[in-house]
Amino acid sequence: MCGLSGEIRFDGGRPDVGAVRRMSDRLTARGPDGQGIWTRDAVALGHRRLKIIDLSEQGAQPMTDADEQVTGVFNGCVYNYQELREELRGLGHRFTSTSDTEVVLAAYRQWGVECVDRLLGMFAFALVEHRTGRLVLGRDRLGIKPLYLARTPGRLRFASSLPALLAGGGVDTSLDPAAVHQYLSWHATVAAPRTVLNGVRKLPPATVRVIEPDGSHRDRHYWQPSYTRRPEHADMTGAEWRDAVLDALRTAVRRRMVADVPVGVLLSGGLDSSLIVALLADEGQRNLATFSVGFESEGGAQGDEFAYSDLVAGEFATDHHQLRVPSERVSTALDGAVAAMSEPMISHDVVAFHLLSEQVAKEVKVVQSGQGADEVFAGYHWYPDLASVARAEAPARYAETYFDRPHADLARMLHPDFLAPDDVSGRFVRAHMAAPGAPTALDAALRLDTHVMLVDDPVKRVDNMTMDWGLEARVPFLDHELVELAAACPPELKLADGGKGVLKDAGRKLLPLEVVDRPKGYFPVPAITHMAGPVLTRVREALGAPEARRRGLFRESYVAELLAAPDAHRTKRGANALWQVALLEIWLQTHGV
Repeated sequence: MCGLSGEIRFDGGRPDVGAVRRMSDRLTARGPDGQGIWTRDAVALGHRRLKIIDLSEQGAQPMTDADEQVTGVFNGCVYNYQELREELRGLGHRFTSTSDTEVVLAAYRQWGVECVDRLLGMFAFALVEHRTGRLVLGRDRLGIKPLYLARTPGRLRFASSLPALLAGGGVDTSLDPAAVHQYLSWHATVAAPRTVLNGVRKLPPATVRVIEPDGSHRDRHYWQPSYTRRPEHADMTGAEWRDAVLDALRTAVRRRMVADVPVGVLLSGGLDSSLIVALLADEGQRNLATFSVGFESEGGAQGDEFAYSDLVAGEFATDHHQLRVPSERVSTALDGAVAAMSEPMISHDVVAFHLLSEQVAKEVKVVQSGQGADEVFAGYHWYPDLASVARAEAPARYAETYFDRPHADLARMLHPDFLAPDDVSGRFVRAHMAAPGAPTALDAALRLDTHVMLVDDPVKRVDNMTMDWGLEARVPFLDHELVELAAACPPELKLADGGKGVLKDAGRKLLPLEVVDRPKGYFPVPAITHMAGPVLTRVREALGAPEARRRGLFRESYVAELLAAPDAHRTKRGANALWQVALLEIWLQTHGV
């Protein structure tokens, strides 16, 4: 896990190495263990290294292959790199390190852009062909690792975070009305390739982009499950599906233990993270380091789930670490979490993840996390409602059920200069759901959530918050083979038992029933949910700041209405509307936009 950056010029000029260095310096938290800059002709690459695999200097980046044909920078982990290295060695490739980065370089030389089909893991990379000057950018199937792009006349810059691109300078920081529409409609999800800034875009997940020296490019989108029932699964019983899911998850968890440093687990006490702990114990892991966070109660809301995480830690004899955060710490931690955000994120657990990651990074460099299970296995409470309609009605029901507000409401919130002319968020959902495959409404909703919402909300949140402390988070529920299996699983098995039915059945084979059958929990942060004390003070400060008044993004009358009753205004999904508005403004101010 690392941070990468770079620039390619299309106008005959040399790359701005100073800008690449500034971008790389902004990524120091992602890679505190080493750094490097490489330049040749029209391209420069920067890298910050977090040492996880091959701790020697042989694993340093930017890295050039043994035959000096390709140079690259890499962020992530290829879990099957050892098997691939042996295969490539048999094909005549030479290796000077034991790193997975060198395997990626050799795999590209052997198979070209099709190399990504063979990589099991999470990754973003940039490779330069010495002979042609061609730049190749790639991102993993589920977008676990980020890659941001800023193109201006004559050049393209890229980096692992949006703030790194800003550090390079020369970015168009005007707001994208379509992205603002998605942010306010879709619970802060802004789908690739957009970001809230017009001058910054994201490489979509499961995409390899080949960029020629003249600036032209072509994309290869290399993976997308169909979300249909497969003939080979036609006769499977519920018990057989349970066992297949458990086997696939076991493989996913085992893969993510590949490291030259210890691997821990973020243990919330919910089904998903508890299953990871149970499977690791089943694999013979002893004294596994586990970590939980909780907060003070506010407004009658419970702030921790320690009863469940303690139960799991005791059941499997883990080396458990419990962190309780006082409410006053939330407001002081808020600014650090916002500074770590590549894009504005409103989910309350972003602060929790940031605080937890700070503590966990003192103990280990790598953790597994249960993120993604609810989207992949239909764990949220709104999925039965989505599943109850005919396929043709899926887009309308999705917007009605999941969106924070209808398009019409945005006119009274936003200044006209920032208001999209039509319902761009609804249009995006309709287009995505119209793609072939996904025969039921639930299939269509899960496909959308897994490949769009999940990528640009929970997954991004975990990456940003953990990497701000040099902590690598691995997500076994987003193993692409497990996702493919879940996509083919009959909807009724996922919806059973209040959601995640097939996963709960698997859990009953390994976990205490109190954990499997408990009500679904969330990462509670009551101080934000109820706009308590210092958090409300921070919100008022941001919305009244000169920058906010100059920007004029939100109508003054609407902001005044929210501030007059901070806890009264809720989105359709029950989120605090003031927090959603304030977080965007806080993020813009924090990053100097």
